[in-house]
Amino acid sequence: MPSLLKGMRAALLNLATLLLLLDLALLIYGVFARYLLGSSPIWMDELARYLIIGAVMLALGAVWMEGGHMRVNLLEQHLPPRLAQVLRLYQWLLALAFFAFAAWVSTRYALNAGRFRSLGLGVSRTWPLLSLPLGFGLLTLMLLLQGPWPRQPASTTVEGGSQA
Repeated sequence: MPSLLKGMRAALLNLATLLLLLDLALLIYGVFARYLLGSSPIWMDELARYLIIGAVMLALGAVWMEGGHMRVNLLEQHLPPRLAQVLRLYQWLLALAFFAFAAWVSTRYALNAGRFRSLGLGVSRTWPLLSLPLGFGLLTLMLLLQGPWPRQPASTTVEGGSQA
């Protein structure tokens, strides 16, 4: 994996982790405020949702690179090597087209939502919605940089000498 991809992956995972930790602190504050002070700020639940969505969207590309997204590769495993390679190329092109389209559609949606304000925070809905095109755009970029044939992780050997 090129160093640019490794750096992007690490930065995005660290940022997503930071957003989740901030979300956790916010939720803990909300629980204490609700039970000790009698009420929690109205904006807290909304901000917590936005932070979780932002964290997930930032982590998309890194998780894809690690092969962490659920997929079924039964057919790929039973095809001759050349056909399996063609299938992987097709899957990569399909994913690339889908995520680029998702980035484009979500950008248009986020920009068109600017005339509305969120109820709790009172900010333009464009700001939290920009996490969608950002996540899909970064995923598309990482797919392009990685290419259709990513390096396979080293196989692991389990007890008894068989490969996992």
